[in-house]
Amino acid sequence: MPVFTEIEDLRRLYQRRVPRMFYDYVDVGAWTGSTYRANRTDFERILFRQRVAQNIEARNLSTQMMGRPVSMPIALAPVGLLGMQHPDGEIHAARAANAAGVPFTLSTMSMCSIEDIAEATRAPFWFQLYTLRDEEFLDNVLERARRAGVTVLVLTLDLTIQGQRHKDLKNGMTAPPRLTLANIINIAQHPRWALGMLQTKRRSFGNIVGHARGVKSLDGLMEWTSRQFDQRLDWRRVEEIIRKWGGPVILKGINDPEDARRALDTGAQAMLVSNHGGRQLDGAPSTIRALPSIRRVVGPDYPLYLDSGIQSGQEALKAIASGANGVFIGRAFVYGLGAMGQKGVETSLSILRREMDITMALCGINDIKDFGPNCLWSDDLDNPTKAARN
Repeated sequence: MPVFTEIEDLRRLYQRRVPRMFYDYVDVGAWTGSTYRANRTDFERILFRQRVAQNIEARNLSTQMMGRPVSMPIALAPVGLLGMQHPDGEIHAARAANAAGVPFTLSTMSMCSIEDIAEATRAPFWFQLYTLRDEEFLDNVLERARRAGVTVLVLTLDLTIQGQRHKDLKNGMTAPPRLTLANIINIAQHPRWALGMLQTKRRSFGNIVGHARGVKSLDGLMEWTSRQFDQRLDWRRVEEIIRKWGGPVILKGINDPEDARRALDTGAQAMLVSNHGGRQLDGAPSTIRALPSIRRVVGPDYPLYLDSGIQSGQEALKAIASGANGVFIGRAFVYGLGAMGQKGVETSLSILRREMDITMALCGINDIKDFGPNCLWSDDLDNPTKAARN
């Protein structure tokens, strides 16, 4: 059994075990990938303060996210097509999140349905919604979410039109994959994945097929999906959807302080600073770069989360010290899922927990609630006189 010490170990195994089409779907950015890369590299510019002679034997990562106790300030982000990364992937990820004591967020574009997750986990979870044109489907899916015990709605604002991802276009990305000669050859090279897919009935979008009017097959689904993303979305529509839901809402896709200022007026209980993992607007700032200005706009007490680029516990802590109340992870847990199913997701969460715990200790901090800007190195510290005045 290999020893997994970092998320990169899981990524390498994931790349070997999943067909290229679905690996590329996750591990790609829009256009040149500059924002995708900046989401990681901008973390490197943030430095910790190493502190010594501090009593660190009573460390605690537990906190709350959206009023829910969590074992650490990490949630699993909504990721579409998890059931193509591993058979019944959403169920495996949800069970792993529950075992780790962190929230799981189901994507609208999942293979497993809302009802599948509720039945498989018997635990509350969160649901991500796109802003769609089909009002009947919207009302229906929100009611299904309520019945299934969904406690938080994550409303995605940054996918009213899809950014161009070169690899998806060249691979002819579909779910399930079309059986072209190239795809058949590639799938044959991944027999473990293929056998698992043959054994599951969940190979299409479970939240949509059979629930949206006229969508009973893959062809109907593709046609329906192509005209559903609502390019007319405005803040009035956002407020309307929030009222329809009637419960806690996180607005996902805020990456500009002016949008954050307007989002405060919607009544949403929290925001998720996100650029869709660099998969939408290439050339936009990384989320960790945008975070401080957004925190200044929303104030110190408003719940503010961050995703895009978090692939280590150290990056999670840097985001928290820079103003986030917690982080969402996407690729970091998908690598584990594609590599080893539920066990792989549990492994990824264990890696992140260990990295957070050790880093917090080396910064001389016992409790995650005390991990703030004072834990980061600043230029002021190079000037003892100025640092003393501050």
